Amino acid sequence: MKQEETGRGTLYRRRRKPGEIFLLAAVYGAAYFSMFLLLGIIGYIFSRGFRMLSIRFLTSVTSAWRGTVGIGGSLVNTLYIIVLTLAVAVPVGVGAAVYLNEYAQPGILVRSIEFATETLAGIPSVIFGLFGMVLFVDVLGMGYSLLSGAATLALMVLPLIVRNTQRALRTVPEGYRNGALGLGAPKWHLIRTILLPAKLCRKLLKYAKERKIASGEIFLTGSGKSLSRRQIWREMKQLCALAGVEESKVFPHNLRHLFATVFYRACRDIVKLADVLGHSSVNTTRLYLLTTGAEHARQMERLGLVT
Repeated sequence: MKQEETGRGTLYRRRRKPGEIFLLAAVYGAAYFSMFLLLGIIGYIFSRGFRMLSIRFLTSVTSAWRGTVGIGGSLVNTLYIIVLTLAVAVPVGVGAAVYLNEYAQPGILVRSIEFATETLAGIPSVIFGLFGMVLFVDVLGMGYSLLSGAATLALMVLPLIVRNTQRALRTVPEGYRNGALGLGAPKWHLIRTILLPAKLCRKLLKYAKERKIASGEIFLTGSGKSLSRRQIWREMKQLCALAGVEESKVFPHNLRHLFATVFYRACRDIVKLADVLGHSSVNTTRLYLLTTGAEHARQMERLGLVT
């Protein structure tokens, strides 16, 4: 009680020094002043310009000869530049990020490219504008055109696309890669169908957030209960019927056993397989890899020990 009354020896009732109070007041004052100044500018522009907004103003162009004022041409040109910029920057940026993250071997070249992209991502847009004017307008002779503007914007956003795509690829769990490669998926198929569509995770998180699911299972029945093995079995049979597979060969654990077998044949690492399957004991994983006596006999025959 004495500590709380005096304010000494505790973090919650520590007395502030006059210098701290002054700095805190200055920071809050600057923040509120900037916020009110911004709101004032927005309010002034909105109050003065709202009366001028009309369909004709948004669809017409400024012309001294016709006596019209509008932003229609500017909107269309902006749309053209954005489309051209994305058409150039997105394929190149995503392709470069995929190559650097999935194919390129770590070394001086990769580190140099990543350092260059990090540096270019922090350069102000004015510098890119001046560089584009010199290179595309003057040197290449493209003039003041949509192509020169789109090329300049493509150079400006390309480092951002590369770095953001690299960070997104690095957030994909390593188990996704191991699982796909264990099932025999080619490298490009892995990148195209598993790594790049990582938005599926964001959709699942959004789905769980909308239904206020903080933990536990996500997919439930209409009554809110967990899916039973019988329900999963029924859905698997429906899928196999569409795929032309006999229903007698369908069991809820078939896909898990198939994945374990293919993964082990590809990696020959039972410890990693146990980690991917979530087994606490390797002995449990061995049950997934049991084979029949006929399979062992075929393996012995392949050795050619008996002639």
